[in-house]
Amino acid sequence: MEKLVLLKDTAVPMPMEDIDTDQIIPARFLKAIDKKGFGDNLFYDWRYDKNDKPNSSFILNNPIYSGSILVAGKNFGCGSSREHAAWALFGYGFRVVISSYFADIFKGNALNNGLLPLQVSPEYLDLILDRLSTDPNTEIEVNLEEQYVQLLPDGHREKFEIDDYKKMCLLNGYDDIDYLLSLEDKIKDFESNRSYVHKTIRK
Repeated sequence: MEKLVLLKDTAVPMPMEDIDTDQIIPARFLKAIDKKGFGDNLFYDWRYDKNDKPNSSFILNNPIYSGSILVAGKNFGCGSSREHAAWALFGYGFRVVISSYFADIFKGNALNNGLLPLQVSPEYLDLILDRLSTDPNTEIEVNLEEQYVQLLPDGHREKFEIDDYKKMCLLNGYDDIDYLLSLEDKIKDFESNRSYVHKTIRK
């Protein structure tokens, strides 16, 4: 996975609450087991009309908004447990999703796939959304190492929480398998010493 340490970018506001995984990636696109291509179908039923033409009123089709940060309303990622929702968001180019609340299963799936679900207070979320509506070029800085998010240029910031293990994985670009591989030398040393102890005991 890609490392995520410090991200400074513009953002896409999507203030609707209760955005579920079926809207993030409709069920008919779940047949593939490879992560590639899921970003093309992100929010498909909102991005396109019944004739598969871009819906000009949907935020992702609005050229004034762009960036690798999605700012969403409360209870983002609710609904079914499909991991494909995280694949689609990451595949589209998002690295951070900011909301005041995330569904637990979505949060886990996101963290396992290099996507940071950054939970802020309702008040701070309102501040971000208000700023973006006023100025689409507003930049947001996400500092994972120091665990804060801030609006630029005024520096209005808020701290956020994250599991220590998942933070370490994101900082290093690890998934669970990468983390185990990073411990290969330590595991070999442990097994070597363990074998020596067993031999000693047998004698």
